Amino acid sequence: MNKIINEIKQICPQEYYEIGYASLSGLLNPEYSKYKYGISLARKLDDQIIDQISNGPTDLYYALYCSINNELNIKTELISNLLKTYHIEAYPIKATVEDSEIDDTYKKTLRYPFSHKMAATRSGIGWIGKTDLLITSRFGPRVRLASILTTESISHIGVPIDESQCGSCNICVNHCPAKAATGQLWTTSMDRDVFYDPFKCRDYCRKISAKRIKKGITICGICVSVCPKGKK
Repeated sequence: MNKIINEIKQICPQEYYEIGYASLSGLLNPEYSKYKYGISLARKLDDQIIDQISNGPTDLYYALYCSINNELNIKTELISNLLKTYHIEAYPIKATVEDSEIDDTYKKTLRYPFSHKMAATRSGIGWIGKTDLLITSRFGPRVRLASILTTESISHIGVPIDESQCGSCNICVNHCPAKAATGQLWTTSMDRDVFYDPFKCRDYCRKISAKRIKKGITICGICVSVCPKGKK
C-alpha cells in the first residue's frame, strides 16, 4: 500500500494538499453502501486572492473557485483510475455539482447525498467551523474539497475529529453579512441546522455574487478570508 500512497502524493503534492484517509462504514447513503473507506483531498487556495476578499466575491476569487474545482475533479479521476490498476474499486466525488445536477431534495434541504466535510472530519484533516466551513490545521478554511470512495483501506485511518476547535472565536460569525451562524460549536452529534442556517447563506451569496461579479452562483468568501486559521 505504501506504493499507492506515494503515487497519490505525487498526484497531490504536499505543498498544496492535505490528504486524509477515513473509515466511512455506516455513514454513507445507500447508493454508496458498498464503499467503506474514503480519501479526502483538501486543496489550498491562493492566499493573495483570499486576502483581497472584503465585502464579497471578486472576479479573481470566482476564477480561483472554478479552476480549483476543475483541478480537484481531475485529481479524483486520476486517483480513482490509479486504484483501479491495483484492482481496488473506487468512486470519485466531484468538488461541487453543477446547478443542472441539483435535485429537488437538495433544493429543500441544501444537503448533498455525500458530504466532503464529513469525510474530511472522519479522516482527521479538520473540523467544522461556526459558519460550516471545514477548518484544517495547516490551511484553515482556505481549501476546496473533493473525495474518493473505496472498497478497501489504502492507508492507516486518520484520527477522526468529533468537535470544533474554534473555541470562543466568533470572527466569522460577526463578519457574516447573512447572519447565518448562531456561534455554537459544532460536534458530530449536532445537526448543521442547529448552529448554521444554509438558506440565509445561500440567499445572500446569490445576491452578492450577482451584484459584485454578475454571476448566478452561490459564493461569497468573507468567512474564508477573515478566519485567523491559515492566515499568514
